[in-house]
Amino acid sequence: MTQNIQYETLLKNRGYRIGVWGTGYIGFSSMLFFARKGIASIGYDTIPDKIERIAGGDFFYRELSDWLSFPIRPILETGLIQGTNDHTRLLEEDVIVHLIAIPTEKDGEPYFDILANVIDSICEMDKNRDIKPLVVIESTLSPRTSEEFVLPRFRENGFEPGADFLYGVAPRRDWFVAGGRNLEELDRVYGGYDEASTQAIGDVLGIVCTRLHAASNHQVSEMVKSFENAYRHMEITLANQLSLAYPNENVREVLKLVGTKWNIGTFYPGFGTGGYCIPVSSKYVIQGAEKPGELGILLSTLATDGAINNIIGESIVARSFKKVGVLGLSYKGNLKVYILSPTIPFVRELQKAGVEVRVHDPYFSPDEIQTILGAETFDYPEDLGDFDAVVVVVDHDLYKTGDIKESIREGTFILDNTGIWENVFGGDDTVDYHLCGDSGWLGDMPDKR
Repeated sequence: MTQNIQYETLLKNRGYRIGVWGTGYIGFSSMLFFARKGIASIGYDTIPDKIERIAGGDFFYRELSDWLSFPIRPILETGLIQGTNDHTRLLEEDVIVHLIAIPTEKDGEPYFDILANVIDSICEMDKNRDIKPLVVIESTLSPRTSEEFVLPRFRENGFEPGADFLYGVAPRRDWFVAGGRNLEELDRVYGGYDEASTQAIGDVLGIVCTRLHAASNHQVSEMVKSFENAYRHMEITLANQLSLAYPNENVREVLKLVGTKWNIGTFYPGFGTGGYCIPVSSKYVIQGAEKPGELGILLSTLATDGAINNIIGESIVARSFKKVGVLGLSYKGNLKVYILSPTIPFVRELQKAGVEVRVHDPYFSPDEIQTILGAETFDYPEDLGDFDAVVVVVDHDLYKTGDIKESIREGTFILDNTGIWENVFGGDDTVDYHLCGDSGWLGDMPDKR
């Protein structure tokens, strides 16, 4: 096999392509950013609708338009992005780089069955090719996953890292709800199985990424994402623990002032951390630890975070409200992702108690909300006056607009998770407005701990 391959040069000469396994937010955005630099890619996905839309040149996640910070349509029209439901097309000779961007969690737990299928699929390729494939995992992994799962799986299929393929881990860190914090501009960590792998990954990622940090090896780089998210998970959850410990104090105001210290972040009490990364990353860290019992703080974090949404639900039930309107199903504002959404356990707590609860989210159809939550929806803001209580879980931009004050009737209880309505109802004594974490936000909750 040819040694010292210049993957960057080969890709830029347009004779070769990148294969992307998974065309969700991570995979499809990788394809867009590389296409913007003139690099061709082909994405594999098991969902036919995604591939049909890519083939039609009109597939993109519209909620990511601000985050991407560049026009999408001209890139799709270049023809540099293709999609397929046939994984063998990613095994062709012209695909020399494989970016793995598939889910590595299921039902809130680490889950590597899909990763196993991708590895097996890659190993169907002919090893006798002039260019070693470069395999880079962009998904979040538990520490030690490469050594205990990924590389053994390749070896079982007859592929030896370093000899038959180059390998590394470069977890994505994107903050999809904020423009300017994208693949091109955020700091990116990567590490390879050997020196050649690390060099090749840096060259390929450097086509797009402007701020790269090489780890000493792939084991270090695969730890970074789960460790950094575990830190954030603990800080967010500590805010909730403080609010539970001081239920009659305005912990939110205290923490706002705490955050004025130069080396402390600002975290507020509220609904639990949702989404793919933060809560699952703590479980990744525990799963990969040699001595998980030493991670008592992290174990406590998981316990509190797993309970807080039910506690908030219990507080609403205890106030004896009959009709509750919930704004937001997504786990984060301006995204269409309900995986591990804090809204789900909260709504189920209300439903269990027989409360009539309806949910609105501009990114989900009424049928989708019914399927996910078993709840009806309502029109925003017109129907806000139907409820005894309105709970704002997610800060979608839509919820900053409309005749909010005119739509909510006098005396309504409002619980605002993100502070999105503070400028509308703060100081207004015609409603019972609470920010998560302020004095009495959970009412007179019995101490069950």
